[in-house]
Amino acid sequence: TLVPLTFLHKTGSNNPLGICSDCNKIPFHPYYAIKDILGFALILSLLVSLSLF
Repeated sequence: TLVPLTFLHKTGSNNPLGICSDCNKIPFHPYYAIKDILGFALILSLLVSLSLF
């Protein structure tokens, strides 16, 4: 029962053409990290300006 599971979870087992799928991936982490940091800075600056002035 372990042999079919190892072949099932082997890299590229669901890729019959053998095309490199890692090459086609787009890294979204930098975009979301920058967006979240800018949003946090904006909200923080609004709250600080509201509480101090």
